[in-house]
Amino acid sequence: MVVMAPSGDVAVQQRDLIVVSTVLMLIIIIPVIFLTLFFAWKYRQSNAAAPYDPEWHHSTRLELVIWSAPLAIIIALGAVTWISTHKLDPFRPLDRVREGKPVTTATRALNVEVVALDWKWLFFYPDLGIATVNELAAPVDAPINFRITASSVMNSFFVPALAGQIYAMPGMETKLHAVINKPGEYQGLSANYSGAGFSHMRFKFHGLSQADFDQWVQQVKSTGGPLGRQEYLALAKPSQQEPVRHFNAVDSGLFDAILNMCADPSKMCISQMMDIDAKGGAGKDSQENRERLVYDNRNAEADDVTPAPHDMQSMPGMDMGHGSSGGSAAPAPQPSN
Repeated sequence: MVVMAPSGDVAVQQRDLIVVSTVLMLIIIIPVIFLTLFFAWKYRQSNAAAPYDPEWHHSTRLELVIWSAPLAIIIALGAVTWISTHKLDPFRPLDRVREGKPVTTATRALNVEVVALDWKWLFFYPDLGIATVNELAAPVDAPINFRITASSVMNSFFVPALAGQIYAMPGMETKLHAVINKPGEYQGLSANYSGAGFSHMRFKFHGLSQADFDQWVQQVKSTGGPLGRQEYLALAKPSQQEPVRHFNAVDSGLFDAILNMCADPSKMCISQMMDIDAKGGAGKDSQENRERLVYDNRNAEADDVTPAPHDMQSMPGMDMGHGSSGGSAAPAPQPSN
């Protein structure tokens, strides 16, 4: 029942939307159920006193009631949905931290970068230079700006007390803006099945006062180790029930490398691949890039790459070196550490 008794302003507004929509629909549902039972009882075969009018076929007043009430409900639901869809857009920055308390220029926001791994959660705090595994913390009444992605398969980032679920997808970035208004420890989880360790893909979210949050940051910095490319690649390997881990130093640009699926220096970044595509493709030279474009960190090995067909002219719409529009693209630079 956390969804109906949340502790964050965004989740509260989403809860109110559920309640309003349910009440509006019950305005029709309850009378329909009642009248169905009433008519079945009143016009039962044994009730000889019930009026019988086989020639009746129309009532203007009844038609007005039957059609105007649902129409009014649909208009109200449409208005509520339209307003809420824009107001609660997860990509939209918050304009308030709670009812009656707007976001001002003096309000300090917390930036958090989220990576769904197999099967654990990795959280970067880019402004603080720290990272954690399966533990998330934020100050009360501070806007939280999430950037969310995944390392291998699609997951769904969900803290029911904070806000609605947001998908985490490899090679793509989603966003969520939220705020926690009450101190406490809350449950976070993946709401999208992602394999054998899915059921244990949970983490603790701590809503803390500013002083307690500063103390938590100092604890992470004093107890954690560094998180570089090699540490991340080891962490990204599938594992279940991963304990909480802290990192007091993070390689610059690591989250963006994960987002571009090239934390492994031997892989081509998606941004590089898109640049080659934008220039018309690399022609026959693109065969050299095939192994660098295999990103499956669960099963794929170098030997698993399906050989490319040699009949390059059978691929329409691409200049394979026989024309003059593109030629061969320069080799893509390796991502820096």
